[in-house]
Parts: sequence; C-alpha cells; structure tokens
Amino acid sequence: MADKTIKIRQIGSPIRRPKGQRAILTGLGLGKMHREVELVDTPEVRGMIRKLPHMVEVVEG
Repeated sequence: MADKTIKIRQIGSPIRRPKGQRAILTGLGLGKMHREVELVDTPEVRGMIRKLPHMVEVVEG
C-alpha cells in the first residue's frame, strides 16, 4: 500500500529569515521560490508546514 503524499510549494523567500526557518525549508527540500516537492504526509511534515504558513502552501491535486 502506497503512503499518502502531500505537495508543497514555496511562496516566501528565505532572505532575511531566522536560521531556524531556513533550516525547516531545507528539511522540506525547498530553498528557492516557487519550487514544489512531494513528501509523505506525516505528522512531522505537517508540523514543519505549520511553522512556516507565510512561506509555504499545500498545493491541491
């Protein structure tokens, strides 16, 4: 059975952000504007997304 996935797009720039927020972006596999990644939908990934609501968005579809 395949794990459920979630697609995330970066909508905010990491420039002039705290190191912790930049580290979370790197952990999600992001770092440049408008990049999209598809990750396994786990509580850890959801928590990272909740820490950066101003920088990432969940893409439908």
